[in-house]
Amino acid sequence: MQKDINFGTPQFVNHNGTYLSASEPLFNADNRAFCYGDALFETVRITEHTPQFLALHLKRLFAGMNLLKMQPNTQFSEMFFEHAILKLAQKNNVTSDGRVRLTIYRNDGGYYAPDNNNVSYLIEVTALEEQGYMLNSKGYTVDLYTELKKPQSPLSSIKSANSAIYVMAGIYKNQHSFDECLLVNDKGSITEAISCNIFAVKNGVLYTSPVTDGCVDGVMRKKIIEIAQANRIAVYELSIMQSVLLGADELFLTNAVNGIRWVVAYKQKRYFNNTSKKLIEKLNELTKQQNQQA
Repeated sequence: MQKDINFGTPQFVNHNGTYLSASEPLFNADNRAFCYGDALFETVRITEHTPQFLALHLKRLFAGMNLLKMQPNTQFSEMFFEHAILKLAQKNNVTSDGRVRLTIYRNDGGYYAPDNNNVSYLIEVTALEEQGYMLNSKGYTVDLYTELKKPQSPLSSIKSANSAIYVMAGIYKNQHSFDECLLVNDKGSITEAISCNIFAVKNGVLYTSPVTDGCVDGVMRKKIIEIAQANRIAVYELSIMQSVLLGADELFLTNAVNGIRWVVAYKQKRYFNNTSKKLIEKLNELTKQQNQQA
């Protein structure tokens, strides 16, 4: 089982605009994120001092808040969060690449039914050792996690703090020394990995699970689809069954921090990584262009 990107240790966090030591307690025992998982989060990559695809992350975050009937702060905007992220990155000595976690949680009060729908935010920034998106040198080994099924509902597409199924899949992964596990829904379709969306490649064509099958509506998933189509690579959003994995030429996973992680093995099946190499090269070209325009 491989270790992924290494993170630095943050010195400070931004809690509702106040900078606090990362080791300092933040919440009361009745915090709703702690008690009920009543929270959303986004994980954003910083490259060359620029939060990547921040507008897409915030679009998903605000859609999730709307779905959960959370009342956004009137200050919340792309400019507001970009400024807050970069200021915290500076305080934490993140000089190049970093990982951001932006959490929104409903304020204290009530039991299952909240007293109000106002929210607080927490921003964390840690340094990354890698500069730019780098493809893993050793391919991942993966397996299916089938003990719990991923539900198909509007809640399935957002990044919620209700993460029990991912935790259980992570425990299974560790117990069996896999690099990742793939989740399935009630119909047996493969939805995603623990922290990634999934793509299969067959005869130069990409296939990925549709959001309606229960996967998170991934930001990197969107960008890889855009990059592929811009480079005349066909992409189909279709339910992925085990037969698709066994018949694919390549298999890779995507998320906002890592970019792309190629898979070398699922059971006895072995995969190539030609498409992964091409797409991560195009991804770095895209982020470089955007950084120069920022």
